Amino acid sequence: MTVSEQSRVAETAGKPDRAASRRWSVRGWADALRVYRQPRLIAILFMGFSSGLPLALTFGTLSYWLAEIGVSLTAIGLFGLVRTSYSLKFMWSPLIDRMPIPFLTARLGRRRSWALVIQFLLALAILALGMTDPRVDAVATALAAVVVAFLSASQDIVIDAYRIELLRPDEQGAGAAATQWGYRFGLLASGAGALYAASYGGWTFAYALMAALMLVGMVTVCLTPEPGGIRPPEALPGPTAWARIQAWLGRAVVSPFYEMYERAGGLQLAAIAVFIVLFKFGDALAASMSNPLYVALEFTKVEVATISKVYGVIATLVGVAAGGLLAARIGVFRALLIGGGLQALSNLMYAVQFWAGHDVAVLTVTIAAENVTGGMASAAFVAYLSNLCSREFTATQYALLSSLATVGLNVLAASGGALAEALGWIPFFVVCTLFCAPALLLLLWLMRRPIGVPVAPA
Repeated sequence: MTVSEQSRVAETAGKPDRAASRRWSVRGWADALRVYRQPRLIAILFMGFSSGLPLALTFGTLSYWLAEIGVSLTAIGLFGLVRTSYSLKFMWSPLIDRMPIPFLTARLGRRRSWALVIQFLLALAILALGMTDPRVDAVATALAAVVVAFLSASQDIVIDAYRIELLRPDEQGAGAAATQWGYRFGLLASGAGALYAASYGGWTFAYALMAALMLVGMVTVCLTPEPGGIRPPEALPGPTAWARIQAWLGRAVVSPFYEMYERAGGLQLAAIAVFIVLFKFGDALAASMSNPLYVALEFTKVEVATISKVYGVIATLVGVAAGGLLAARIGVFRALLIGGGLQALSNLMYAVQFWAGHDVAVLTVTIAAENVTGGMASAAFVAYLSNLCSREFTATQYALLSSLATVGLNVLAASGGALAEALGWIPFFVVCTLFCAPALLLLLWLMRRPIGVPVAPA
């Protein structure tokens, strides 16, 4: 529950009809939309684009490339493990959060200096991935994908901290929607854009074009001021170098985790962690086999790009907008429950798709259902994670929480290929739907025990 939600509950105690009227009034919804006029929301939109761009290049688009050349479903599923960096990024987030880069940090600030260096290296790594040939040396392709995923996860650490620090607590819902919009545009570029480019000039050309698009993020960082201004590095107490290292480790590594433990307590924190891991698991498991399903049903690159990547992203943007508005008007928890429930049911549309076969109309409905509901759930989920973070330890805490979220996306869902081969397509997607139930049941428990939201320092 956000600070604004807590205040609203206190103010409307004993007046449920009046509170409900305000919540659902047209004027209230219009007020919620005005925050998107802020220039910093535009910057967050473009940063989200830079964050979303590399993701499909290490799995979604890459899985289509691998399926096209005849790689087995089990091997494609295991390729998802190259993105384990997204689940482990909390391990190096304290370095990015607190360690200055010589020469650059003093001139650009902590967030901007790290962002520019990582984005430059990421462009080079994407280019290198496109120059590999998985038919000749699959290991080289996997290693290049690992590097891209590591740098992409590192970029996310900076961008997430930038977003949370740039916005007030009551703007985090709007920020979640804006970053998700940008994120989906990035996925559109590296999904549909890469497939169109590969159809025109081959996979090396497609990945080179994606590397060039990293300039969008670099230009945005250059034009956006450092949150809080450029500040000198922290002075570390201690008479010796070892004492100063201990002080830095305590401040950068121990304090962020202990602060969350103090606010939530052991049982609550464990429940939150399990919920974060499982919330997207069933959906990710189904999505990991969506492109192989399209190949099996003999859809062409252009059909997949047009419907799945273009119309699908548009549907996701509609869902993200709906999820952001729901989070602002009825609360993050209720928005999570609605979005999560609809997201679970949408997985059954893949089973319908297999039954219908190569039917473009059914594919359109399948993608629309999956992406609208996924967008709703994602916007509410990002707002939930953002509101759990203290402004004092933004990068490290958000990296930890979002790393937990990727366990279901990248590690647990890696078994999707083997499960699909063992069960068959229709039973597989039914099982994916059932795997969503534990997270929703845990969410109902968490809704009755919301932890306090940290207030931004004055």
